[in-house]
Amino acid sequence: MKQGRKQANFLDPAPEPEPAAPEPSRKSAPSLYLLDAYSLIYQVFHGIPLMTGPAGQPTQAVFGIFRDLLNLLRDRKPDMLVAAFDGAGKVFRSEIFPEYKAQRSAMPEELVPQIPVIQRVFEGFRVPVVKHEGMEADDIIATLARRGYERGFEVYICTADKDARQLLNDRIKILNLRTKKILDVPALKTDWGIAPEQVVDLLALTGDTSDNVPGVPGIGLKTGAKLLEEFGDLESLLANVEKVSGAKRKENLREFADTARRAQQLIVLRDNLELELDWESLHLRTPDAKVLKTLCIENGFHGFIAELPAEEDRPQAVWKTDYKIVDTPERLKDFLGELGQQKRYCLDTETTALDPLRADLVGLSFSWAEGLGYYLPTLGPKGENHLDTKETLEALRPFLTDPAVEKIGQNLKYDMLVLQRAGIEIAGPVTDTMVLSYLLESGERNHNLDQLSHRLLDHTMIPITDLIGRGKSQKTMDQIEIAKVAEYACEDADATWRIEEILTPKVKDEGLWGLYAEVERPLIQVLARMEAEGIKIDLPLLKRLSDDFATRLDSIEREIYDLAGKTFNIGSGPQLRQILFEELKLPSLQKTPGGEPSTSQEVLEELAAKHPLPRLLIQHRQLAKLKSTYLDALPDLVHPGDGRVHASFNQGVTATGRLSSSDPNLQNIPVRTEDGRQIRQAFIPGHEGWLLLTADYSQIELRILAHYCEDPALMKAFEEDRDIHQAVAAKIFETAEDKVDSAQRRVAKTVNFGVIYGLSPYGLASRLGIPQTDADAFIEAYFQEYAGVDAFITKTLEDALVAGYVSTILGRRRPINGIKKTTGHNRNLAERTAINTVIQGSAADLIKRAMLAVDREIRCQGLKARMLLQIHDELVFELPESELPALRDLVRKEMTSALDLKVPLKVDIAAGPNWLDVEPI
Repeated sequence: MKQGRKQANFLDPAPEPEPAAPEPSRKSAPSLYLLDAYSLIYQVFHGIPLMTGPAGQPTQAVFGIFRDLLNLLRDRKPDMLVAAFDGAGKVFRSEIFPEYKAQRSAMPEELVPQIPVIQRVFEGFRVPVVKHEGMEADDIIATLARRGYERGFEVYICTADKDARQLLNDRIKILNLRTKKILDVPALKTDWGIAPEQVVDLLALTGDTSDNVPGVPGIGLKTGAKLLEEFGDLESLLANVEKVSGAKRKENLREFADTARRAQQLIVLRDNLELELDWESLHLRTPDAKVLKTLCIENGFHGFIAELPAEEDRPQAVWKTDYKIVDTPERLKDFLGELGQQKRYCLDTETTALDPLRADLVGLSFSWAEGLGYYLPTLGPKGENHLDTKETLEALRPFLTDPAVEKIGQNLKYDMLVLQRAGIEIAGPVTDTMVLSYLLESGERNHNLDQLSHRLLDHTMIPITDLIGRGKSQKTMDQIEIAKVAEYACEDADATWRIEEILTPKVKDEGLWGLYAEVERPLIQVLARMEAEGIKIDLPLLKRLSDDFATRLDSIEREIYDLAGKTFNIGSGPQLRQILFEELKLPSLQKTPGGEPSTSQEVLEELAAKHPLPRLLIQHRQLAKLKSTYLDALPDLVHPGDGRVHASFNQGVTATGRLSSSDPNLQNIPVRTEDGRQIRQAFIPGHEGWLLLTADYSQIELRILAHYCEDPALMKAFEEDRDIHQAVAAKIFETAEDKVDSAQRRVAKTVNFGVIYGLSPYGLASRLGIPQTDADAFIEAYFQEYAGVDAFITKTLEDALVAGYVSTILGRRRPINGIKKTTGHNRNLAERTAINTVIQGSAADLIKRAMLAVDREIRCQGLKARMLLQIHDELVFELPESELPALRDLVRKEMTSALDLKVPLKVDIAAGPNWLDVEPI
């Protein structure tokens, strides 16, 4: 990131890396690391939010395994490494107990296509893979661990499976790749209160729900451990049942004795498999950087590329450069003479901070030829030559504001904001390499300069940390030797110039230049003005709301403790699981990747029907999140100079083309709950006698759907301005529109917004709390009544299967991979992504066109009103009350005519003293 190398002001959606574990002490014994492949795959698949690659393919499991291997090699430096997979064929345990693992559902649809890619990841890291027919990975690991132990190795088993604990001894340990913690014999004693040789007996008593292995009812880990502590092992316990306390416990131990003995057979791991192993092949080898780099590019993991070893026999390209420092008035005069001869040039700014509205200008760099760079320092360490900031900017003003000269940059909005603060508004056509890259590869998560340089130039940029350092010792750019900053800054401008020469022809060849020139390019300037303007925040109101939320949280906490019968850490997963599942005996509905009962929002909502505590936990979580994310965080984001929050609007993040916002993310303020809506009340006009005006497209995605599918019934409902949800409900329930009740309308609304994106009967049933058969009937009724919708979805998917991409109404493209030739209405991720992109992407095209038109008319008419925010399909303005009629008419006219759809566009406009209390006008 930059103080120097600026990028779009957003975070890569990938999870943040775990802190590095300390390097193991280097003993004389070699280390052998055993990976329980499917255990790790499922753990990362469920533990990482859904991620998609450039072609829309699911990638979170691939990402997790790739990251784990990188971290493992870097942090642990294993001598030997092997991955164990389940073998083909019927597992012997199923012969002992036919219901073994019978409850497990099929592999999740989004995981299936990731398995072959993960196998390529193992190949790229040159990790040997071991399988054995009819045997599970656990048995392979048990055999390898025993053999490794016998050879004197230090063995580390990487798994989330509790069964592996039976293998622990003085040189066999379990490494949790998520937490980096190591479980050894003493840690097992602390955790479960038993020795490794008692693990099988303990799990035989408790059973293992993840493998559908029943145990003895009423015996959990704590009770089982106490029994084993008293009696030693399972057989001794069963032989002395009379000595066990509790009549019911005695009865269960007698009745389920054979069940426990069978569980022993199922849980004990076989460590004597006949594996043909070449131990030398298990020794760690240098990863195949070429294969891994290809995988990174295919899946959009560009952040990993810098961590890969150099490709073998492949010399790094060396740039020939001519970088010059312009640090005297005489040199500045010569430079301006050359700059004045250019019809296009690349511009970049170096500053003291990432926030352009709080950063001081340190210098500017320019380039207009490959390898050429000029750096104009305006700040620097004491004693070093640099130019005067004010004089330099005034000298540059004619060149920066020349409308005939093209300016090129990477995330130019940042430079525009920095220069706007100095009173200079860049004029003329601009070419932003970040936006060009985004148009070409909208599925890529990162379009910053470092990644573009890697991908397009095969060049590694100077890391910012090489200049300013890290952590507490980090410096600002103005404290760094000017010669070092100059090399860094000129490289920025030079690389951007080279990248633009690659991307612009590609954008034109792909037919995307019109979208860039007519929509995305002028939008850069509009967004810069919006960010510079910001929006006023009512800090006293935020404080009152924060205090009120704190009081309510305290009250809810007391109720939670009363229901639980004790105080505990509500934010602690283990403590919460103990309360819900061990003490209150609520059913465990889902498991975490680590095999523990889940306490997710979905689980708590289902449990709320059985006990009042889960509902209170949901309320507590929601209030606490709103308080920490907005009420307590927003004041820190208020600019001290104007009392306003200046959110960043990101043009190159979402794959559909929608804008996103950050610092703060205003798009995540909930509007469906009263508590969430109260936060909007704190957004106010910045001037006395002014108002806020909101303009929100009405049901825009459904209107775009109607435009595309041309379904007569859908189009007629919009043409007659009827309540579309009520109209659909009438069709589904075969009743008159005026007879539709609120429950029926709710069903129709959920169907409207869900089914077109592939919402399954199960998903619809879950959302509405209805039987799945009813949900299936609603979906079928919908598609029968609106056959045009079904035809549109089918044709869109067929076209995407042939073309490999989908397009929006203005031609924005997104690659799609994984569409299948299937019948029915259940859609996989790729198919849902395809439809979502066409509809939401077209909605993004529409509101961007509207923003440009509204901004242009406001400036043309000389109004004082300003556009401040864009949130989903809504625009927020600040204006003097006297301009209300003019702005209302202007906004309605421009928004409803931004695109020529086959159904009328409708905009709901309201105004008021804050973002919450607006009234329709």
